[in-house]
Amino acid sequence: MNILSICMIVKNESKVLARALDCVKVFADEIIIVDTGSTDNTKELALKYTPFVYDFEWCDDFSKARNFSFSKATCKYCMWLDADDIILPTEQQKLLNLKNQLNSPTSPDCIMCEYVTNTDETGKPTFKYFRERIVKNDNSFVWVEPIHEVICPHGNIFYTDIQIHHKKLTPAPAKRNLKIYQKLIKNNINLSPRAQYYYARELFYNNYFKKSITILNKFLKTNGWIENKIDACLILAKCYLSLNNQQKAISSLFHSFTYAPPRANICCELANIFLNIQDYTTAIFWFKLALNSQPNSTGWIEPDYFEFIPAIQLCVCYYHLGEYSQAKFYHELSKKFKPHSPQVLFNEKFFA
Repeated sequence: MNILSICMIVKNESKVLARALDCVKVFADEIIIVDTGSTDNTKELALKYTPFVYDFEWCDDFSKARNFSFSKATCKYCMWLDADDIILPTEQQKLLNLKNQLNSPTSPDCIMCEYVTNTDETGKPTFKYFRERIVKNDNSFVWVEPIHEVICPHGNIFYTDIQIHHKKLTPAPAKRNLKIYQKLIKNNINLSPRAQYYYARELFYNNYFKKSITILNKFLKTNGWIENKIDACLILAKCYLSLNNQQKAISSLFHSFTYAPPRANICCELANIFLNIQDYTTAIFWFKLALNSQPNSTGWIEPDYFEFIPAIQLCVCYYHLGEYSQAKFYHELSKKFKPHSPQVLFNEKFFA
């Protein structure tokens, strides 16, 4: 029985598509490629790996394209992938091992894998989170949202440490997502809470800080996902800082504590505000809280915020207070986390 269909939507991905398909051919039983309007040789390249290459007329809706790709799959499970994703050999082997478990009567409905979207110079993940990566091909798993599309996990959900690395070579077209949201609004389409959050984020990325603040405050009144609300508080703070309103930035960060215990990235943002105004004692409090926190496995995980960043910033704070032995202690701690960091190497020479 064929177990796993790889489903991809692509457009002008000739620079990276072979890289992705060389990874998946190791474990895929079927490869589905849906092209949304390539003008390069993406389709010709895809046909070297699979005969199942289809055209889809682009309509500013990623979820519709992904659902179309799922509709062409014939295996028991669908696994989605982007053209600029890669799967390391160790993770390929894990997927092969996983396939052996997917034929049992108690096999999961939805499999969550780690998505690594940023790494440091050594390849260590600096941003990762769980995503619904493999789902049963039974029509119950449907993509929703035109942008930042998602499948709502349900049924028997299985978490695995299999990692998919996102290795983008070129950025997305400028303001592409923002323009799609603006088109939806112009057509009087109500944005879901999730879409409100991502629309506000696009506004922030494009320096529309006041408009972003308006949408974020509207989103925070909805029943949106807690993790999005915590991040919305962080984005709000960055908007206010860009508008030179430090007090509202601090208030926004404190508001995140109404949703969950203090997160390391929030603590570091607060600490940096106090560091910038030379209130080193208060900055130390927040950096230490970040250093002693634990990652939240259900949301976005950024290890640097509860390891390297607070350690190296505590070194700076204690140095400014004249407490050089403490500064040296946190330098040594930061060196354990990232021994080859330019900041660590600079401090190493400085303390020498």
